[in-house]
Amino acid sequence: MKKEDIKDLSTEELRLRLQEEKMLYAKMKMNHAISPIENPMKIRSTRRGVAMIHTELTKRIKEESKK
Repeated sequence: MKKEDIKDLSTEELRLRLQEEKMLYAKMKMNHAISPIENPMKIRSTRRGVAMIHTELTKRIKEESKK
């Protein structure tokens, strides 16, 4: 997911997307531990996607608390 796409989502959509991405990441890690997946770089991109979404949520929460 690109940063521009993340910024266009609402806060509630970001929360839902974060849950989905975390579940996907956990499944990918488990599957990779059992039998190696074809492209292990997907694990890294998913982890970074989770981090980007979490960063944007944190930024929005801080902005709301300043108001």
